[in-house]
Amino acid sequence: MVTVDAVGVVLSHNEKAGVLLARIGVGVALARVAPAWLVEAHRQHVSGTGERLTAWACGRIGGHGVKALAGPGVNGTVTWWLVGDSTPLSAAQELARERARARLLQELSSELLASLNVEHCVAVTVRRAARHLADAAVIVGTGDGHIFPVTRCTADGRMAQERIALDPGQLPGLTEALLGLPAGSSRWIDPHQVPSWAMPDSFVDDPADIGSMVVVPLPGHGAPVGCLILLRHRQEEAFTPGEESFAQLFAARAGAALSIARSHARQAHITEVLVRDLLPPDLGRVQGICFSGRYRASAAGERIGGDFYDLHPADAPEAETVAVLGDVCGKGLEAAVTAGKVRNALTALVPFAADHTRLLTLLNSTLLSSDRTPFVTLALATAVRKDAQVRLRITSAGHPVPLIVRTTGHVEQTRTSGTLIGAFADLEFETAEVTLEPGDTCLLYSDGITEARGGPLGDVMFGEDRLRTVLAQCAGMPAEVVTERVQLVAAQWVGEGRHDDMAVLAIGAPRDTVRQL
Repeated sequence: MVTVDAVGVVLSHNEKAGVLLARIGVGVALARVAPAWLVEAHRQHVSGTGERLTAWACGRIGGHGVKALAGPGVNGTVTWWLVGDSTPLSAAQELARERARARLLQELSSELLASLNVEHCVAVTVRRAARHLADAAVIVGTGDGHIFPVTRCTADGRMAQERIALDPGQLPGLTEALLGLPAGSSRWIDPHQVPSWAMPDSFVDDPADIGSMVVVPLPGHGAPVGCLILLRHRQEEAFTPGEESFAQLFAARAGAALSIARSHARQAHITEVLVRDLLPPDLGRVQGICFSGRYRASAAGERIGGDFYDLHPADAPEAETVAVLGDVCGKGLEAAVTAGKVRNALTALVPFAADHTRLLTLLNSTLLSSDRTPFVTLALATAVRKDAQVRLRITSAGHPVPLIVRTTGHVEQTRTSGTLIGAFADLEFETAEVTLEPGDTCLLYSDGITEARGGPLGDVMFGEDRLRTVLAQCAGMPAEVVTERVQLVAAQWVGEGRHDDMAVLAIGAPRDTVRQL
């Protein structure tokens, strides 16, 4: 810094100016100690021909590039700030470093948000941290207080994951970080106290090689999701306060993404558990009788809806197996929940299945007493094998009447009818008794099959006549083939158009004469 008056005499200067301009002194003319470009810049500035207040000039002094910045003084004096090349270079380096950090955070966020898988997010975070922030990185997830998930990674990308029993108190700062408390400075942590479980392979052989360590929490939404540990070799520079601050910012981005991924995983698990009991059961042969079912929800990609079927196997050959196919009012998740309630009620009422009317009346009373009364139609069938035959009792409660396909290709309706469930207090039912000979099949189906719209213009219903034709073509075929064929043809008829839930349940008398349980 050099202060010069209006006539060009030096009034004051600091020590660095004395180093740069060797002969400078108070009372000395600037023209005697400074290069011509600086003298000319001073002349223009005080004469008003230069840009006052923001004047600047560039040149060389003693082989060094220098930028001179003029600041106004009192009574025409000017203070010149002489800035060497090293200062702009340092600023450029700092700017480049900050840009690189911003780019790293953007890339981290993009990669983390590309997947909601927890393991993927942990792997991305630990690899990025090891590659850009330290020589190795370790993520300790929140455990049960005894067992914790630990992921270690080195700068070359080698990663190891395991669940281990550990004491967080073994590592300074870990207990606090897992609680989400602010991270302490790395200067307070003795790197020689790092336990073996926190050391990647490159450090295990020589624990003394750890030169510095940073422990920062991974903050989540309302609760921490873990802790990030950064390790550097002894020969590397220790973490600076700026690097520690950036590590916290890095951890905040990663923690937010991990929190979202874990929340999604938790919700997915809850959904899977809840949906599991709403899914149609797997069917097969029970007490020598063949059962097969197929289901297609109204919404693409969904597995549950308002249509349902269920099977309650007999515990003895002479006892009846109970099968039911129903359709509740509505679609989607709410309808599926209602269907689940109906299925649970039917399970409790299975002991009354010997009397269809009593069972359905009790079910109706249960639904009418519900706060939100669901309407449901269903077809109830009880089946028992007698030698090579299968004897059925079938009752329809406001539901499409089941069809029988004989081995000859003849298709017939069962003579049953009844009132839908959950709407009226007074009910009437007519139960049909049917005998299936070997190779015969009884098909229970929902109106989503017959009312499916398709054809050239997508406005023609599939109808019972087409269903009869399909069944006639399946004469003598196993129950699994019948349901697969009906569902396939109905799906082809609908194409990409909208449709209701579709459910089919086939009960078949096997052709073999030997009972297979």
